[in-house]
Amino acid sequence: MPRVPAVAAASPPDEDREAATPLVASSSSPSSPSGSASQAIDWTAVAALFAAPALGGALFGYDIGATSGALVSLKSAVHSGVPWASSLSPLQSGAVVSASLAGALAGSAAAFTLGDKIGRKGELAAAGVLYSAGALSTGGASSLPLLLLGRAAYGLGIGLAMHAAPAYIAETAPATVRGLLISLKEGFIVGGILAGFVASAALVDGDGGWRVIWGTAALPGFLLAAGAFLATPESPRWLLLAGKGKAAAREALRKARGRGCPDAASLEAELEEMASSSGGGGAGEGASAAADAPPSLSDLVSVPRFRRPLLLGLGLVVAQQITGQPSVLYYAPDVFASAGFAAGSQAASVAVGLGLFKLVATGVAVATVDRVGRRPLLIGGVATMSGALAVLAAAQKAATGAGAAAVAATAASSSPPPLASWVAVAALLTYVGAYQVSFGPITWLLVGEIFPLRARGRAAALATLTNFGANAAVSLALPPLQAFAGPSATYALFSVIAAASAVLIADNVPETKGKTLEEIEAVFSSAASPSVGRREE
Repeated sequence: MPRVPAVAAASPPDEDREAATPLVASSSSPSSPSGSASQAIDWTAVAALFAAPALGGALFGYDIGATSGALVSLKSAVHSGVPWASSLSPLQSGAVVSASLAGALAGSAAAFTLGDKIGRKGELAAAGVLYSAGALSTGGASSLPLLLLGRAAYGLGIGLAMHAAPAYIAETAPATVRGLLISLKEGFIVGGILAGFVASAALVDGDGGWRVIWGTAALPGFLLAAGAFLATPESPRWLLLAGKGKAAAREALRKARGRGCPDAASLEAELEEMASSSGGGGAGEGASAAADAPPSLSDLVSVPRFRRPLLLGLGLVVAQQITGQPSVLYYAPDVFASAGFAAGSQAASVAVGLGLFKLVATGVAVATVDRVGRRPLLIGGVATMSGALAVLAAAQKAATGAGAAAVAATAASSSPPPLASWVAVAALLTYVGAYQVSFGPITWLLVGEIFPLRARGRAAALATLTNFGANAAVSLALPPLQAFAGPSATYALFSVIAAASAVLIADNVPETKGKTLEEIEAVFSSAASPSVGRREE
């Protein structure tokens, strides 16, 4: 990861943290010269900005939580209702599961060229259409090809939504609540996973349950498309980037701020700061000429002010995937079973319980990220992940040493489980909680913040594509790694990777709390020397 100078934002005065009214709260940061971060917060306007990205995230999470149960229902000879499904081969079953991931990869690739053309609002609306169409096609599929087509269409929606959501929130939200909102979007993803678990548990044993489980997403997908198109304000920064003129951007900014809109002079100062970043600072009120074109791929990797944040963003999304989250969750049922939870009858309860725990942990990040900052949560969380993985590795090794027969005998008897089993459960929960206050929300918060406006659409598309690509690579590599090394050694490896990630993060990730996007962009633009990467004390 490239080193960049971090910006230490001063803590806002106590009186500025108090709500002025139930809907409009005062918030300020003395570090912002434009005054964009020193304004009232209209929470009704903020909710209007947040609704579409949040729903897009929830629908992504729903697919994660619902798919395993839907696949069980689909393959059931009793409940499926279609003759071809019960005889699906392992390869075909894998294709059903991974078709949405393939669509997400394609959607992320499409966002590289389309994102800056149709805008963040347009991407969210298109994602809603694809979610709805994919859910209807999957739920009504009469053959495997139609089912795969629907799953891929839903995945395309995931790719567009996950690309647009952090960029849209970052570009429209007031600086002092930007972290809260992007982190809260992660909470909606976890909430969607929970909803998928619940839907699967309720419908998996019903006739044609898979149709209802997958088809249920059609209505919220339609609501996302309609809400994004009709009620979601456009990003003022994208309007400037697209050459739509200051008048359109000013009106969008006014809608985004709502009743918290600052006075005319402060609004113009914020608009001018945005315009200078977009390259459209000289555009007149009715300007329609496009601003500077988005950078090419070669520009992104060769121009220092683009390359530094790009490498940082890509490094974060890769580290998020290779620090053990898929493996830990894969083995979670075994860890809980060793502590006395029945692997079969209580598997759904364990999954829902883990989901609720993840949601609570994400709430900690949401509540603290704009007060504590990004760096402390990210560094502390990843370091805690490393320690928890080391403990989990040791506990699993101790449990394995006791012998599978002894563990099974303990589970079958009324005697309490061995101490190592409870240590493993505690370590697993610690790991999950630490992930949800660090890599889970903070990675996508930084991806939404650190890219320059001109490069944000394409750089964020590369980050999203890298995320889904790394997810696929880890999913492919994990089974042979686990078969070769076993869970204990796998956890130990991920502990080392997490420790190295924490060191690299401490050395390279700047603090962006309370800063406008233009101030963050200036940090990377001024990072001429790699020796100035440590956080300013």
